[in-house]
Amino acid sequence: MNVHDLDAYEADMELQLYREYRDVVGTYAYRVETERRLYLANQVDVHVQHAGGEVFYELNLADAWVWDVHRTSRFVRTVRVLTFKDVNVEELEKPAFDI
Repeated sequence: MNVHDLDAYEADMELQLYREYRDVVGTYAYRVETERRLYLANQVDVHVQHAGGEVFYELNLADAWVWDVHRTSRFVRTVRVLTFKDVNVEELEKPAFDI
């Protein structure tokens, strides 16, 4: 496999991942971004921690989907994330259903 083939493979995997994201995003309540990954989750608990003068964030996500090309299973029951970088938690709007 040469560099061009590897680039094409990675681009194809990113496109497949985006399509999966687009298909599942409507079933989640939150979109969570860290410096390393993007998550969709139905429950998010964020705790600011202090240790040795440093501040870090501990996130506990439940019923989650993980944006990661290298994971074989992106749907997980729980995820624990520790990060020293900013965290963005966005509540997703649910579409209104007319009855």
